[in-house]
Amino acid sequence: MGKPDAAAQARAREYLRAKGTLVAAPVVRARIADAFAALDAFLTQVDAAQAARATIPGEWSVQEIVDHLVETHRPGLDELRCLLAGRRPPGEAIPAGLQSKAPLLRPWPWLLRELRQVHGDILAALDGAPADLATEARAPLVMVVNVQDAEGRSVPVHWVEDLDWKAYAIVWRLHVVDHLNQAKKVLAAR
Repeated sequence: MGKPDAAAQARAREYLRAKGTLVAAPVVRARIADAFAALDAFLTQVDAAQAARATIPGEWSVQEIVDHLVETHRPGLDELRCLLAGRRPPGEAIPAGLQSKAPLLRPWPWLLRELRQVHGDILAALDGAPADLATEARAPLVMVVNVQDAEGRSVPVHWVEDLDWKAYAIVWRLHVVDHLNQAKKVLAAR
């Protein structure tokens, strides 16, 4: 991944402020719930053989995408709980490309159940947050944004950004939408 440029960082920060920090908590929760529901509706149509199939060189299979979502959203829930308690989560930011040790060996039905469970727990944590919760706590998050390089190709750039709880939470919507689109592309390429 390349190094971020100031313009990409500024755009990302403004988006998270406008769509997360400044938005009412119930609206943030609803947007995340909608993304989770769209992903779940898509994944229920995918069987185990389709999920495991690699169709595009260099791209994850649908199963690897779901494994990644489970592995990143589970610790993200713990970090959200810290933020809602007014504390900075301990440790470093969750790695951007995190997967389990053997994503293709996990049973597909189990992965789907795990993803639904962690998404339900995220929504429950957001339900329990007071609508007017204000805290100075911030969590580090690896931001990944696609920008165009000098040749006009889309390349990912990354950096660590400290986010308030609503900006942190709205990233789940972006993360899910991005990987939903990736999963649709991978499945369509079979």
